[in-house]
Amino acid sequence: MRKILIVGAGQSGLQLALGLQSRGYEVTLMSNRTADEIRSGRVMSTQCMFHTALQHERDLGIDFWASQAPRIEGLGVSVAGPESRVIDWVGRLDGIAQSVDQRVKMAGWMETFAQRGGQLVVHGAAVSDLEFFARAYDLVLVSAGKGELVSMFGRDASRSPYAEPQRALAVSYVHGLGPRPEHPEFDAVRCNLVPGVGELFVMPTLTTTGRADILFWEGIPGGPLDVFQGVKDPAEHLALTLELMEKFTPWEYARATKVELTDAGGTLAGRYAPTVRNPIGRLPGGGLVLGVADVVVANDPITGQGSNSASKCAASYLDSIVEHGDGAFDEAWMQSTFDRYWATAQHVTKWTNAMLGVPPEHVLGLIGAAGELPAVANRFANGFNDPSDFEEYFYDPRCWT
Repeated sequence: MRKILIVGAGQSGLQLALGLQSRGYEVTLMSNRTADEIRSGRVMSTQCMFHTALQHERDLGIDFWASQAPRIEGLGVSVAGPESRVIDWVGRLDGIAQSVDQRVKMAGWMETFAQRGGQLVVHGAAVSDLEFFARAYDLVLVSAGKGELVSMFGRDASRSPYAEPQRALAVSYVHGLGPRPEHPEFDAVRCNLVPGVGELFVMPTLTTTGRADILFWEGIPGGPLDVFQGVKDPAEHLALTLELMEKFTPWEYARATKVELTDAGGTLAGRYAPTVRNPIGRLPGGGLVLGVADVVVANDPITGQGSNSASKCAASYLDSIVEHGDGAFDEAWMQSTFDRYWATAQHVTKWTNAMLGVPPEHVLGLIGAAGELPAVANRFANGFNDPSDFEEYFYDPRCWT
């Protein structure tokens, strides 16, 4: 039986661990926190997972919260003008999307992995630990996207156009958000674009306290939304969020006047530079480890692809491992495994980096046209599930004019 170690218990690490476990591999999962610590801790993300990523969970039989999480059937875009919205539309998704607070999902998956006989080690791994593990396991996968371990994977400058963070991020999980006055009959993710300032995303979710909504500001660094750094008090964080909504997205603020935080851990703020890294980590003693998901491809959350990419990476790596049989997990295999995933991930990175910049005139025209043509709105919305479709019309104005 082949022995595999996965360091990091997020979407990609746990999904891959459960997938390998179901295929008969001897899997050890290393996490820096227990399931209870994750469940009672601070929110970690603003995940909204679309059809393809959710199907990977269904295929493994680990979509435990599908009947409880809100069914997201649409994705809407609004563009702020001097006084109100100048663009406002909702596209319908071909497949249901859902958001489950990672505190709920990761804790539940971790407990499932242990209940099914997996070896769970609660320990914050360092590079020195991996020196030992690389000799004890057939394959070591690193899916912990922060901390010392990431430094083993060098930045790929050719695929990383930004050296600095392009957005300041601020998240609030809330109860009490009112319904959208337009299309209240179905749930949708709302993307509110404030030119020259940033973006506000609003999405329904399932959290530790039940149904909730996520208010998520992405602010251009140094701009009027970049005010959350150093704010420690959750109530102050929410107050700032609402103040900015009232100023820049009053149509969203109108349904948020009675919101309250879901819990004391319901806020998050930070920033990071979107980066693609070399997939193979080299240990001081010569051993090799393979990076997973946002360890090697970390995109800004402006396009909502983090958890989707993590799921797709885990599914791709699972296929590569199983198909490899008893072959050696050597450098050539590691590179080809990443390249297989990059064939999908490259489209996410290209689209996300494009959305971080000033949109060209033809993209503004496209977003405007979606307000008049439902087919355009629907296609744009479904690009969040399959970003490769943007290659056909988004980047080149000649593709749709």
